[in-house]
Amino acid sequence: MRVLSLNMRQALFSQETGEVPIFLLTITHAELEDPIYLTTDPTTRFSDVPLVYGTMSRGVQFLYAGIDVTLPDEQDKAPPASKLTIANVTRELIPLARSVSTPPSVKIEAVLASAPDAVEMIWPAMDMSNLTYDASFLQFDLTMDALVTEPYPSGTFSPASFPGLFY
Repeated sequence: MRVLSLNMRQALFSQETGEVPIFLLTITHAELEDPIYLTTDPTTRFSDVPLVYGTMSRGVQFLYAGIDVTLPDEQDKAPPASKLTIANVTRELIPLARSVSTPPSVKIEAVLASAPDAVEMIWPAMDMSNLTYDASFLQFDLTMDALVTEPYPSGTFSPASFPGLFY
């Protein structure tokens, strides 16, 4: 169960509000020198030339990019899945996406624009897969390891699995 602040709940459930929920994405990979920090909101102007907007959270600059995040679903029999679409404005992301050999990890956090240092929700790192792209957008599927949804303990004491126990 997630415990959200009153301000976050009011922002999510109000018909009109001045609060803006922001999603912060941290993309990591062993082949990347530094993580890539992206945000869904141009909260602050970081520079004029080149024109760069982003969100400052916990001392880290998250750069604004046209991002569309579908939050992970929570189904009983399947691992959480999500979609991530990034606007390919500078055309620099396609060579980067092609150059890595294993899937990068993406951590998603939710904050409010009025309190960017207070993380309201966090989703653990998910793996990027199924890259599709064109001149405008890059789209990824975000999946979590299937072992997360495996039942524990893995076996059950049933006649089919342990016939010697039921004679």
